[in-house]
Amino acid sequence: MEHAMHTQRPTGRALTRLAVSATLHCLTGCAIGEVLGMVIGTALGWSDVQTIVLAVVLAFVFGYSFTIGPVVRSGLSLRAAVPIALAADTVSITVMEIVDNGVVLLVPGAMEAHLDSWLFWGTLALALAVAFVVTVPVNRWLISRGRGHAVVHAHHGGGHGTDDRQTADAEGPGRHRQH
Repeated sequence: MEHAMHTQRPTGRALTRLAVSATLHCLTGCAIGEVLGMVIGTALGWSDVQTIVLAVVLAFVFGYSFTIGPVVRSGLSLRAAVPIALAADTVSITVMEIVDNGVVLLVPGAMEAHLDSWLFWGTLALALAVAFVVTVPVNRWLISRGRGHAVVHAHHGGGHGTDDRQTADAEGPGRHRQH
């Protein structure tokens, strides 16, 4: 019976659109946390390691928060929403952060650049763009297997190009909750 919930997964262009949407969602939270962490660490003169740790922690906090909020607004409790966010976003955020910080570390002088430097902001923009490109196929693969952002979609019924009827159809008869 559980398998019936996963019979209608998006394919082709619909799958790619959903993966791009999920990655943009992830990128938004990651970018806010990443930029905030880099700005704080740089402004306080912290070491590269301290700055990156702060940026990564904040990226996860904002990334998960951007998923938890809509799930809670759909009617689930915070206690139910947290594991959904963890299941939906952990791989995506992890890949994005590894790539993002890897790019920043590879650009000579980027970690030492000041907040008023084009190198600081240009490197952050480049790193986030590269992380987006790398993470889209990861999210596409996860969604195609009913994981990643597909987990969130099953709980808030839309927002990524499908409507509640499609969610209800995918969940099977009698399984769709009213939100």
